Amino acid sequence: MKIVVCIKQVPDTKGGVKFNPDGTLDRGAMLAIMNPDDKAGLEAALRLKDQFGAEVTVITMGLPKAADALREALAMGADKAILVTDRVLGGADTWATSTTLAGALRNLEYDLIITGRQAIDGDTAQVGPQIAEHLGIPVISYAQAIKVEGDKVVVERLYDDRYHVVEAQMPCLVTALSELNQPRYMTPGGIFDACAAEITTWGRADLKDVEDCNLGLKGSPTKIAKASDKVRKGAGEKIVPDSTEDAVAYVIGKFKEKHII
Repeated sequence: MKIVVCIKQVPDTKGGVKFNPDGTLDRGAMLAIMNPDDKAGLEAALRLKDQFGAEVTVITMGLPKAADALREALAMGADKAILVTDRVLGGADTWATSTTLAGALRNLEYDLIITGRQAIDGDTAQVGPQIAEHLGIPVISYAQAIKVEGDKVVVERLYDDRYHVVEAQMPCLVTALSELNQPRYMTPGGIFDACAAEITTWGRADLKDVEDCNLGLKGSPTKIAKASDKVRKGAGEKIVPDSTEDAVAYVIGKFKEKHII
C-alpha cells in the first residue's frame, strides 16, 4: 500500500503573525509548526504502515524552510519527503494550492491520500476536497477514525452530534480531524536519520497537467481586501463599585441589557 500525506507548515500563532504589503502572510518572518490536523493525518498513515507495511510519503508546498516540517515527518516515521517550492507558486489561495499539489501528486503512485481537515492559518477546509476533485478520486472528509479493509478505506465521518460510517474504493482521499488520534513523538534515531535524509524538491516544471494561469497569486481567484495582525479594541468601560454587591448588581444589569440573561 502506498500512502501520501499532504502536510503544511503553518505560522505558530502564539508568536504572532505578520503580513506582506499585498495582504498575504509573511511566512518567512514567523515561527512555524506542522499543521495539527495534518499531523493527525500523518499519524493515521504511520499506524497503517505499522499494520500493513505501507510506504508513507509526505509532501508539502511552501518556502524552502517548509523542509523543516518534512524532516519532522521523517523523524516520526515517514519514508519519503517531497517539497514543492517555486517563486511562481507564492501567494496561492486554496484553488491555486490544490491545483499545485494535484499536479505534483500526478507524479506519484498512491492508494490513499490523507490531508488535514483544514489549516489553522486559513480554516477553509477546501484544499483536500479540491485535490480529490482535480485528481478525479473519491473524498471522505472529517475523519475521526480510519481503517483499511482490502481495497477499501472505511471512515467514521464526524457529523454534528454523531458520525457516519463511509467507505470508498481506493484510490481515495481522506481529510483528518486533529481529534483522530494522538500523534507520536519523534524518536532520537528518527531525528538523526531525518537530518541526513534527502528531501526531493520539485518546482513548476515538475507539475503535471497544470496551467500557469491557475498557479500562485495571479492564479488565485480569492482577493484579499484587507489584512491586519491585530484587532484594535476600545478601552472599555471602567467602574469603581462601592461594594461587592454593587459590582455584582452592575454586571447582572449589563447581562440583562444585552439579553445574555
